[in-house]
Amino acid sequence: MNSKLTLSLDTNVIERAKAYARKKNTSLSKMIETYLGHITSNTYPSDEIAPIVKSLSGVFEPPEEYNSKAEYKKHVLKKYSK
Repeated sequence: MNSKLTLSLDTNVIERAKAYARKKNTSLSKMIETYLGHITSNTYPSDEIAPIVKSLSGVFEPPEEYNSKAEYKKHVLKKYSK
């Protein structure tokens, strides 16, 4: 059984989604239904790391003296102190 659903989305997002749906020969409703069905199914591993992210794991090993919190603080200070 189908039901109507009203969504409030950014106009640009809607236009891009409509264009994408046209290219794929589907409707925006079907695209959203498929997506929502996929993420709410019991087989969707919502807490699993994506394969592309897994493949990057261990690629970069920072030096032992590297302090990520200090580096992030420097980044934020530089970004917002203009």
